[in-house]
Amino acid sequence: RRYRTGDRVRRRADGQLEFLGRLDGQVKVRGFRVEPGEVEAALTALPGVADAVVHARGDRLVAHVVPAPDAPAPDPARLRAELAAVLPPHLVPGTWAVLDRLPLTPNGKVDRAALPDPGAASLVRAAFVEPRTEAEELVADIWRQVLGSGPVGADDDFFDLGGHSLLATRVIARLRASVDLAVPLRTLFTHRTCAAFAEAVEAALAAEIDALSDTDAEALLAAQDALEGSRPRS
Repeated sequence: RRYRTGDRVRRRADGQLEFLGRLDGQVKVRGFRVEPGEVEAALTALPGVADAVVHARGDRLVAHVVPAPDAPAPDPARLRAELAAVLPPHLVPGTWAVLDRLPLTPNGKVDRAALPDPGAASLVRAAFVEPRTEAEELVADIWRQVLGSGPVGADDDFFDLGGHSLLATRVIARLRASVDLAVPLRTLFTHRTCAAFAEAVEAALAAEIDALSDTDAEALLAAQDALEGSRPRS
């Protein structure tokens, strides 16, 4: 006789069952099924993180992080980058809160209902810096269109402005339509500011041109002209 316990397991080569988490803990975010426990495990494996709780709020994953004893408050930008190196983009939280401790119920379990709302008021935005290059202007314009936001500065972080994995795919698609360059989605997760992403785009375009023959490079040179805002080469 078998029972549906809600446990998620897999059978190893030696025949033993390996526990992977709870099915009833899954959430759906922007069409993706997410196991918060998987993200929490990856977070607590990072240096300086003692505990973490991840849950869905609307169309975003929210991470509440408790720093390790005597460790400085974790930098959400660093945590996001480190998670992006080990998890798919849709598993990287877009909203973060750093807590002294997690709220607990009388039974000692995490009181998720008591977790604070890390809303827009908690976001500390860097001083606005105008885009300084043609590439930064192009990236800023694409981000503004995709995010539906106001002006985007060179030092603004895509995810701090409200970006997430679905919007990131739209950025990549619009970039390809603009300059005919296929940039990996993960690049936006590892180069989160407008300036950093613009620099990565320029480097990727230059690398593709260097790898091509003179004839094939002409199309990419035209794309580079579009990126730099100059006239097409004759």
